[in-house]
Amino acid sequence: MEHWLWIILAALFFECKGEDRVIQPTGDVIATEGDTVTLGCTFESSAPYSYLFWYKQEINDYPKYMLQRYSGNKDNPLEEKRIDAKINGTSVPLKIQKLQLSDSAVYYCALQPTV
Repeated sequence: MEHWLWIILAALFFECKGEDRVIQPTGDVIATEGDTVTLGCTFESSAPYSYLFWYKQEINDYPKYMLQRYSGNKDNPLEEKRIDAKINGTSVPLKIQKLQLSDSAVYYCALQPTV
């Protein structure tokens, strides 16, 4: 039997100032187990470098930290993980490979600029 996965996108801001923000597509992403999905997140920041975060919130739970990326680091991780994000300019999409039913959740992208 095929299981459907529901992934909901939302935006979350941490200590952003001025025009700093993240932009995430809203709505559900529906996929099947074993698929690969990419969840979009772009950011705008007046700071020269920023920290980008991804959080996962399962039903009846609070958001939990997944990973962080630093826009000042020109080297992206070389090792490909099942769940990973790489900064490309002002974008930090979250890629989830080999989807599992336990991946069903709300995913938040967050920005923390540095000076």
